[in-house]
Amino acid sequence: MSNLDSKSEPPRAYILHENKEWFAPLGKQLQQQGVHFEEWYIDETSFDPGSVPPEGIYYSRMSASSHTRGHRYAPEYASAVLGWLERHERRVLNGSKALQLELSKAAQYSALNAAGIRTPRTYAALGLDRIVEAADNFGGDAFIVKHNRAGKGLGVHLFLAKKGLEDYVHGPDFEPSVDGITLVQEYIESADPFITRCEFVGQRFLYAVRVDNTRGFLLCPADECEIDGFCPTNDDPGSRFRIDPDFDDPIIGRYRAFFENNEIHVAGIEFIVDSKGDRYTYDININTNYNSNAEKTAGKSGMKAIADVLRAELEAHYG
Repeated sequence: MSNLDSKSEPPRAYILHENKEWFAPLGKQLQQQGVHFEEWYIDETSFDPGSVPPEGIYYSRMSASSHTRGHRYAPEYASAVLGWLERHERRVLNGSKALQLELSKAAQYSALNAAGIRTPRTYAALGLDRIVEAADNFGGDAFIVKHNRAGKGLGVHLFLAKKGLEDYVHGPDFEPSVDGITLVQEYIESADPFITRCEFVGQRFLYAVRVDNTRGFLLCPADECEIDGFCPTNDDPGSRFRIDPDFDDPIIGRYRAFFENNEIHVAGIEFIVDSKGDRYTYDININTNYNSNAEKTAGKSGMKAIADVLRAELEAHYG
């Protein structure tokens, strides 16, 4: 265990995270780009809230799915650390405001709607009976349920009728969200068999990736993201994940303004287009990951872009 407040080294980039596999590609890029950095593996640290944090640039990669890796309280701890850093006016990328949105899809939808960005009609429910009752709002149309605090598509199920939801909620296979809140959401059937994920680094658009959604809702692009023995990143990258080099859409400007207003510096944001051509934004991944095969094919690198931003931030603040 290390003390976060016991450092006296020159300013550097500090990376807060709870997933060593997800950190590895970034660490490699930071080394290659010559960025002086230190990782704060959040589950093996302690700090004195009355102390002064080290000088440097801070970047949070805290994930809403940390509880699936045995780090149940890592987000709560990270929130305390970020508050400490911000009280001392340290430069923090993806700070407290971003973390709040990462941990609540309901909060994401509220913020997106306030910005005039369309989202699927969604109801947040607490309690099994309230979850079932929420299905009445869709008048017999298809709907999905999902966890309010999740990641990697966890807890997402499609239902064509309320009876199926009743059986699921009151049956042995029900998966409660770690925060107890379940979302019941209209099902948007895409006109094409893919969703689009727009990646932003340093609040600037990096690229858009098309993700094949015909095999379900588990769409995490991380190379180490294995789900039930199947890792989508090990599949044919040309069919599952493909960077669109020609993507150019007015939504980019709206997303950029949203990230600036909500102090989000690095994130992926996903939308789907229905048969009428209407676009629905349904998820923000503030702890974003990248598919290395798709990036190699397109000649792009999200982790290098992050390393470049951190180097620029260090130079701007400390010379």
